[in-house]
Amino acid sequence: MKRVTADRGYDANRIRAALREQGTTSVIPGRRNRKRPIQYDARRYKDRWRVEAMFCRLKDFRRVATRYDKLARNFLSAVRLAAAVAFWLSLNLDPKIYPKNTDSSP
Repeated sequence: MKRVTADRGYDANRIRAALREQGTTSVIPGRRNRKRPIQYDARRYKDRWRVEAMFCRLKDFRRVATRYDKLARNFLSAVRLAAAVAFWLSLNLDPKIYPKNTDSSP
C-alpha cells in the first residue's frame, strides 16, 4: 500500500510509526490539540469523501446494511451487486457523463 488516508481519529504516533515501517505514507491530519502540527497532503485528504460516500451509498441497500447473509462469500456477493447497481445509477443520473439531448430534430 502506498498511502493510507484516515481522519483525525487515527492520529497517533504509534499508527504513524507502524505505517512508516511498512513504507506507507500516511495522509492523516493531526488533531487540534497537538503541540507540533503534522504535515499531510491536504489535496489527497480532500478526496477521502469519495470512499465515505460509497460506503454511505452501499448502506442504502438494506441487505448490505443489516448483513442478512451468514456466509462471508454471500455477503461479498451482495456488496458487489449493490456497488454495481449504485455505480449504474450514478451513471444514469450524472448529467456530466450523460448530458441531456438538446437536439430538437426527431
